[in-house]
Amino acid sequence: MTSAQTQISKYQPGVTPEGAIYFLPKTALRIVVQVEKTTYTPGDFCKYSERYLRMKNVEQEPYVSYKVTSITPTPFGVADKSKCYAVKYNQKNATANITLADDGTLLAINADARQPETPTKFIPAPKPKDVNPRLFMSEEILAAGSTAKMAELTALEIYDIRDSKNQLTRGQADFMPKDGEQLKIMLNQLDVQDRALTRLFTGTVTKDTAEHVFIYYPDKEVNRQILFRLSSHLGLVDHDDLSGIPYYISIEDMHSVPVSNMSIDNSKKKGNAKDIQDGIYVNVPGKIKATIMKGNDSIGSFEILAAQFGTTELLSGDLFNKRFTTHLTLNPTTGSVAKIEAEQPK
Repeated sequence: MTSAQTQISKYQPGVTPEGAIYFLPKTALRIVVQVEKTTYTPGDFCKYSERYLRMKNVEQEPYVSYKVTSITPTPFGVADKSKCYAVKYNQKNATANITLADDGTLLAINADARQPETPTKFIPAPKPKDVNPRLFMSEEILAAGSTAKMAELTALEIYDIRDSKNQLTRGQADFMPKDGEQLKIMLNQLDVQDRALTRLFTGTVTKDTAEHVFIYYPDKEVNRQILFRLSSHLGLVDHDDLSGIPYYISIEDMHSVPVSNMSIDNSKKKGNAKDIQDGIYVNVPGKIKATIMKGNDSIGSFEILAAQFGTTELLSGDLFNKRFTTHLTLNPTTGSVAKIEAEQPK
């Protein structure tokens, strides 16, 4: 018996014909941050935008800027290496059907396990097709001897396009389309030409969104701990780079541990892999409040149950004796009892 205990005490989780070694989870946070990058490229005729198109304050220098568009926290469970336990099969109990996660955390006994939710894969939005404005320039524009003359003739072309759109929508064009679908196609083509030529004056703005994932382990109360920094010109930067605005996270212990109504054997609490117990350890998680802030401004707060802020209890081995079959399912995020029911033998 002593040699068997020594063998099991290697803290290697898994199920064998003699028993099982398992971890209970602790609760971590997967914080998904989406950052939008805006790139501005001045148009070839940007300095003539006010003269020919009456557009003021058009930027004449390129720039790149970044901003956070969303922050989404999601709790999930990871193996808590400090909570490693062993259970040995014997003739008096019925705990042979044990399901463990890939990292060794206990998911279920004699039941179908609740699988952890798989994070949604981020798929960037497709970029719009870039249209070359020179495709819509007339021979006269392309043959102009100076940039100023090209800008003047391009502006006249833009006004002609807009005039054509107005005549079509009013039904006053010399060649009106035969039906509504043809009218829609013609107006759409004029819009494409208008936008492409106007970008020569206003410039081009492109936006790209990138996803960054931060894994945070709330092991204790913290106040305004830096989660990341974001520079409006450089994007995400190091924690000690003062060019970035800090985004903080605070963790508050709500000191609220729900009372368990399971059959608990408190005489065997604080077991470990070296002490084989005739029972199953589960977590009784506590509630915490997490707050994310940008500088001094709160972005949002949320409350979750976290295993490491609660207690660990031992379900009595009497629940798993062979007089009936007990089906136990644990919450994969907290290690708490999600469902337990007994089935009488037929």
